[in-house]
Amino acid sequence: MKSHEGYNVQHDHHYRSVFISDLHLGTRHAQAELLLDFLRTVECDHLFLVGDIIDGWALKRRWTWPQAHSDVIQKLLRKARKGTRLTYVLGNHDEFVRKFLPLTLGDTIDIVNEYTYVTQENDHYLVTHGDFFDSITMTKKWLAKFGDVSYDLLLRLNHPINRFRRLIGYKRFWSLSNFAKQSVKKAVMYIDDYESVLITEAKRRDFNGVICGHIHKAEYKNMEGTAYLNCGDWVESCTFVAETHEGEWKVIHYKTDQF
Repeated sequence: MKSHEGYNVQHDHHYRSVFISDLHLGTRHAQAELLLDFLRTVECDHLFLVGDIIDGWALKRRWTWPQAHSDVIQKLLRKARKGTRLTYVLGNHDEFVRKFLPLTLGDTIDIVNEYTYVTQENDHYLVTHGDFFDSITMTKKWLAKFGDVSYDLLLRLNHPINRFRRLIGYKRFWSLSNFAKQSVKKAVMYIDDYESVLITEAKRRDFNGVICGHIHKAEYKNMEGTAYLNCGDWVESCTFVAETHEGEWKVIHYKTDQF
């Protein structure tokens, strides 16, 4: 099981497969312009959209759809037309599409709830957004939606906080939402439980690993002999998971310290 954590795509931007999740198009916090730059720069044979690509929850609250969000969709479709295989694994924020599954568009776009990915080394990985393994999302949807609104508030506060930090000489971006996730004991326990549940499911079904999203925390780790890879998000961290043509796994921050 090869792995590597990298932060620069300039010299190595063609991969066997790329996995991105939690774009949350339809919200003011989606990093659509940076995502477009990513889609122009990074090439792959198989591109996975690992859930929460279009944020149906946010669009129900307030319609937000700038031109850049349409440009992202058009760019994805253009890549598919040019030969990139595209697999869209649905999440809880784009669950409105689930009632139409299974769904295939043309010869290169599949929309599914989960996917079995076979690596270059013939290992089998479960690809899932992860919401099916989140007890809050599945049993207390009202609480999940309340958490979503609270997260949106923390994201909004990031901007004035960082403007003030720049005024007093701090140039590095600081995320209040990420600080809360890492510091609040219950949030840390929630992340740990989420990872453990996914690994347990992967082991139960004889997968070598799991690739997911959902909690906006990019990660690669080996847990009890099973690989756990989380794509992160394109709201704050702008991260993705990739398998190279040599079978090496990478968790990559496309751009760091961005405001």
